[in-house]
Amino acid sequence: MEKNTFATSAYIATSPESAFEYLCSLKNLDDWTLFSRMQEQVDEDTWLGTASGYHKNLYYHVKKLENPLFYGIEWHCGFEYQKYFQVYPVLLFPPDYIEPGTDEEGVYFHWLSFVDPKRQTQMIMQGIHTVHTSECRSLKGILERQTGRTTAAKGRYFIDTDTIYIDAPIEIGVEYLSDLRNLDEWAHLVRPSGEITRQSGEFRDEYDQKVNISVKLHGLSKYYLLEEEYFYPDYEYYQRSVALLIPTSYAFGDPDASGLILHRITFWKADAPLGHGKLQIEDFGAESMNIKRMLEAKAGNLQSFDKGMSYVPKTPELVATH
Repeated sequence: MEKNTFATSAYIATSPESAFEYLCSLKNLDDWTLFSRMQEQVDEDTWLGTASGYHKNLYYHVKKLENPLFYGIEWHCGFEYQKYFQVYPVLLFPPDYIEPGTDEEGVYFHWLSFVDPKRQTQMIMQGIHTVHTSECRSLKGILERQTGRTTAAKGRYFIDTDTIYIDAPIEIGVEYLSDLRNLDEWAHLVRPSGEITRQSGEFRDEYDQKVNISVKLHGLSKYYLLEEEYFYPDYEYYQRSVALLIPTSYAFGDPDASGLILHRITFWKADAPLGHGKLQIEDFGAESMNIKRMLEAKAGNLQSFDKGMSYVPKTPELVATH
């Protein structure tokens, strides 16, 4: 997994609209975060406030994501006004996006965090999983309490993720992954079995079962979202996942950072055995390694793959050690 990227998710028993409205107000950070306290409003979408991971204040900025599929925002943070080095995309998946036709209500909250290696401290790196996981629980409790609940609700699904750094231009990644005709090169659990176009085609899985696969590419802020859908017509079984392709320079607020972050978001039924499609997060992770190898080779970069799954700045001596 990419060590500079962190993801936190939860099912929340509230409407997507209510969750979106609450998250768009930076002042609400006072209620559910460990110590992000808004002290001075700078403009309509920006506040100056305290922070859990620093002994200095941060500027907080919120941006709404224009997206017809589901609600989303980004939080941006930095020590100077309009100079933000941290970006936190938040996506709010309605249940019927995950399982079309479901009668489940609520929303699936997914919070993605990037920590620039050049600005990392030991405390930030050691504490971010603990703090963000607990804050996510706090957010869930507040939003569910507002609906009258007195205990935590459990969703039918849970979210798991796989993230990898790819040292290749994002244009190459977008073109390659959005063309389903390339799937046979990097996906080892399926093989073509019929006509394959850029966006859809018929395949056979590892059990020789028919599966129709499709992909759709969407613009999202400064990056891209790729939907991948598996449908087994003989079993009426449907599995959807999405991938974010984010320029590394945007993720870490560093114009010198090359390549892209591939963040794959997957949905799994809780307490239900799986019989078709991908059965474990490692199936996605193995594919991501193949994608990294293929794309870096296409970019003429044959050294980055040996360095592992994580982004490392070109000038490692600048990485903070304390």
